[in-house]
Amino acid sequence: MMENTVESPFRISSTVQALSSALRVEPESAAEDGCHCDGQRGTNEPEKLWFKESSAKNLRNRDFLSPTTVLTTLFTDGKVPPHVMDRVLSASGCGVLPIAGGEVIEEGLRLRVDRVAAFRDVLCSTPKSVQPSCKTQAGVVLNCPTLHPKPDLLTPDTLTLGQLRTILIADHLGALLQRQGYSVSYCPALPEGCEIIVFLKLLGVDWPSEPASSAHAQREDELWKSLLNSPYRDREEETETEKSRSGGKQMVNEGTGEEKLAVRINLKKVVEEKRLQGYDPNLGTYTVQRESVFQLAQLQGATLGFQVPVAAILHVTSCQDEFRQQQTAVLWRAGGAAFTQKHLVCGPVKTPGSHLSAGQYLQLRRLQMKEASEMKYGEQVEGQTWDEIIRVMTSATVRFELLSTAHTSPVTLDVQREGGVSTKGPRGGVFVMYNCARLHTLFNSFERAVDQGLYPEIPDGSQLDFSALKEEGEWLLLFNYLIPFPELLDQSGQALERAGEGARANLRTEQVCKFLVSLSKDFSSYYNRVHVLGEPMPHLFNQMFCRLQLLRALRELYHRALDTLHIPPIPQL
Repeated sequence: MMENTVESPFRISSTVQALSSALRVEPESAAEDGCHCDGQRGTNEPEKLWFKESSAKNLRNRDFLSPTTVLTTLFTDGKVPPHVMDRVLSASGCGVLPIAGGEVIEEGLRLRVDRVAAFRDVLCSTPKSVQPSCKTQAGVVLNCPTLHPKPDLLTPDTLTLGQLRTILIADHLGALLQRQGYSVSYCPALPEGCEIIVFLKLLGVDWPSEPASSAHAQREDELWKSLLNSPYRDREEETETEKSRSGGKQMVNEGTGEEKLAVRINLKKVVEEKRLQGYDPNLGTYTVQRESVFQLAQLQGATLGFQVPVAAILHVTSCQDEFRQQQTAVLWRAGGAAFTQKHLVCGPVKTPGSHLSAGQYLQLRRLQMKEASEMKYGEQVEGQTWDEIIRVMTSATVRFELLSTAHTSPVTLDVQREGGVSTKGPRGGVFVMYNCARLHTLFNSFERAVDQGLYPEIPDGSQLDFSALKEEGEWLLLFNYLIPFPELLDQSGQALERAGEGARANLRTEQVCKFLVSLSKDFSSYYNRVHVLGEPMPHLFNQMFCRLQLLRALRELYHRALDTLHIPPIPQL
């Protein structure tokens, strides 16, 4: 069996693909094998041949399963031919987990991974093993229409929770895409020092800014000319009546003072001629607004400076603003833009019995976090260090509340004064941060013991015998979290590439938050059950060091995942 290398970390998808190829029936050998095949490969073949197990119960005796329903479809009486079984058991290749054994049982063909080899390769190649595997050389513009002035810039008191959700999703997506190699440009750039910039920094959002005097007048002029000369301009509709509807005023470019006629663009014609799919059928003739041209000028500027091709413009918008953003996107098309544009549409945020602005919501959560911390830690919750801890924990709470639900679905928040935040139980961001801090505390305790001479330093992984990792929670943490994590990071870019021709993109923006909560539950269960730092006896050191290697890899995973949410880890809680 080929040994996996650091250059090709184990991947679940690579393993499933190799196992599927090994199990799949070739037409030319179907007759002699007694297999069901009509000569056209895949005609009768199930879509999915293998399932990765994830529950602790099933992982006690198997890691992958090809169900009986699959086997009876592929083989006569569901009996796997010996040479096919040999192919499955010897499956190998780049990123393929080594198979230790397998057999046909009542549920199907079950396989067990060579767990010692898996532990050794993954834990000896951290942090490379928890890096995304995809490295895309392309650019993405993340446009957040919420932040464009309409006509005035938003403030924390005018920012709604639904709008805040779109900003946090755009911020998270940008971090995910950058880790996959994408160059990311954010739009719009906000005026330096404005109130919304300061507010977003409290949530870890470092949105780009520019001097308040910075103007996009030249690009606006160019866009106006493009629209004036657009083949989609509807001159018949540009009447005096149209002018009177806008108060008899002509549109004026603030940079040059030049008057602009009310220009109407037939958006429906743009959609039809350019064969744009997924756009609202009610898009008709649109009177160009100054704020639309300003947004297009900002978008045009955001596409400049890339050293790689622009893969897509991604508009992250609320469901209430989707139609307006579709108008803007098609208008840009009418002005000559040929970029691929996708709309990531976010469901509303509901607060039954209350109506809070984003600023009020953040203030409430911070107060609740401070009170919860004081109840748990007492008088020590004072000073600059605790102020920063409470700020980070509040940011984590807010992000997990708004990002843990699929972006297309609504979010319902409990914003009652006495509820919403707890330092106990598996409740989102607080629970995740607490368990991340437990790992820091563990390693601090270990280092102090090393300084005291109780333990030696952790040796290189090549010197450890990973067969000591026998506790079921240890394999669960590796198989369900450490190995799948890089592919989780890859999902956003892959989903963007597979978005197809429609107007919308669905990118599973909730996955990282859900992953971290699930990891924290399983890690907490393991940590409460297993005493990692054992007695300072040499014959116990190997198992302790293997466990510390596993938990050190988990700590790295936590840091990388939290970094995509722009939440810094807190050393102690």
